[in-house]
Amino acid sequence: MANEKKYTSEEKEAKKKEMILFMSNSEEKEHFLSKANRKLLSDPLDDNNPITVQVLGICSALAITVQLEPAVVMAIAVVAVMAFSNMIISMLRNMIPSRIRIIVQLVVVASLVVLVDQILKAYAYDVSKQLSVFIGLIITNCIVMGRLEAFALGNGVYKSFLDGVGNAAGYGLILIIVAFFRELLGSGKLFGFEVLGHKGATLAESTGLYAFGYENNGLMLLSPMALIVVGLIIWVQRARNRKLIEETN
Repeated sequence: MANEKKYTSEEKEAKKKEMILFMSNSEEKEHFLSKANRKLLSDPLDDNNPITVQVLGICSALAITVQLEPAVVMAIAVVAVMAFSNMIISMLRNMIPSRIRIIVQLVVVASLVVLVDQILKAYAYDVSKQLSVFIGLIITNCIVMGRLEAFALGNGVYKSFLDGVGNAAGYGLILIIVAFFRELLGSGKLFGFEVLGHKGATLAESTGLYAFGYENNGLMLLSPMALIVVGLIIWVQRARNRKLIEETN
């Protein structure tokens, strides 16, 4: 019994050390950019994308993709929140009682979201106003909470950090692609700059494509078009990668 107690205490001590270290003992033996670690970053960009494959976080694609700038800022904000929340929850994973793990996760994510929101208000106030409540809604984003539950609670800090960055980047990539096409085709601009020419009162006063009679597609600025663009991305992705197509009985 004495030996059993000694072994148990040593095991607990090892777990505590593992939580404090940035990488666990098993992760230290693995190269920091091994194939498995690279997959944590690359898979969410394509084969396991949170939006187009897991179909999570669709609401953001509707609300903040009318212009490219807020979409890029939102993507960066989600990367920061997911990366650091995954790290923190992974560090605390052996200390969090199972009954209150959701509450702890919400507190960690909410704290990081408030910090990001204050930074945006301080350094990018106009974009912060455009994003409005959607920065705060990162707290309830199913992608963030899903990765905390599915990955951070069962893996080391370094791997959890990579998983957070990878999934947030995959999410942000889709937002940026959707915003690119919606702003370009809907208003002829990118980041607020006219890229298709200037639309004057007449053809003679117009430049670029507008001089040839081109008209902006106002439908692209409506929320349903975000879903249509996401649907087209899903179609292209599955046409290129057939293994993502679900088999029907």
